[in-house]
Amino acid sequence: MFKARVALMLVISMLIAGSAGAQPWQAVDPATSGWSSEGLEVAKRQSSALRSTALMIVQDGRVVASWGDAAHKVNVASVRKSLLSALYGIAVSEGRIDLSSNLADLGIDDNAPSLTAAEKTATVRDLLMARSGVYHPAAHETADIKRKRPERGSHPPGTFWFYNNWDFNALGTIYRQRAGEDIFQSFEHRIARPLGMEDFSIQDGRYAAEKLSEHPAYPFKLSARDAARFGQLYLNGGRWGGKQIIPAEWVRESTAPHSWAKRIRQGYGYMWWTLPADTWGPDAFYASGYGGQVIAVVPSKRLVVVQAVDLKQNARGVRTSAFIDLLKVIASASP
Repeated sequence: MFKARVALMLVISMLIAGSAGAQPWQAVDPATSGWSSEGLEVAKRQSSALRSTALMIVQDGRVVASWGDAAHKVNVASVRKSLLSALYGIAVSEGRIDLSSNLADLGIDDNAPSLTAAEKTATVRDLLMARSGVYHPAAHETADIKRKRPERGSHPPGTFWFYNNWDFNALGTIYRQRAGEDIFQSFEHRIARPLGMEDFSIQDGRYAAEKLSEHPAYPFKLSARDAARFGQLYLNGGRWGGKQIIPAEWVRESTAPHSWAKRIRQGYGYMWWTLPADTWGPDAFYASGYGGQVIAVVPSKRLVVVQAVDLKQNARGVRTSAFIDLLKVIASASP
């Protein structure tokens, strides 16, 4: 049994070993940390059946289990929005962006048919909450969002929640203009480097533009082990290594439910999803991207769980509901 545990620790260490200058994760023996070996085995089988590229379980800042290739970088899709939310928290605290500024104040418009005067009253906070009321075509939209997009002018700004890529993309433009920084350089300098991310580089971000809108999307690639650092940063209330990277108040405000997606009993903050407290305990939240990209944070369990799915390896991806079921198995196995 002892030899098996040592072997497990060695495998985890190999999976999460980092490059020079980075800060590799520390691993813990789950059996001696109160985890259910049977429960973790069930979770591993379930994750394998979903064909995720990598899954990492982190508790108290140490790796409990890591399956698959945790160093493999994938397009994390809409997780990009939660990454930008973190940069907004820093910019707001530094006075570079005012959440009460509206689109007219900021000079934000779009290609014809351009924004109306009413649409331009939407504030930065409205966009962060996906409540802008601007239903202009946007870059990088899924067919489902295009199908469900409300009619232009059907809801005044601030009154209606719709998961809207126009809001998220325009926030990228506003960040670049008002913060005066490239999104990917900013993420590398302000978050990836301070956290000791092992794999991220500026080349892992790109701008995806389409003719129908002047506001490009900003896809990121991340490895599971770097995504787990981002989740741990939020579990720590924005602190890392004794330094406040993201203001604690922003972490609380951005991961609180400002809107509700009633069909799935989940809330939406500032580009973060929130989970119901009666199931997950207080203040649980997650970042989610198309195909199964997830960074989940469950404070009641001191837990971060990351799933990465390379859609070139698994074209069907993993449904968010399937990940939530897996997360329940993992949470049940934890002490």
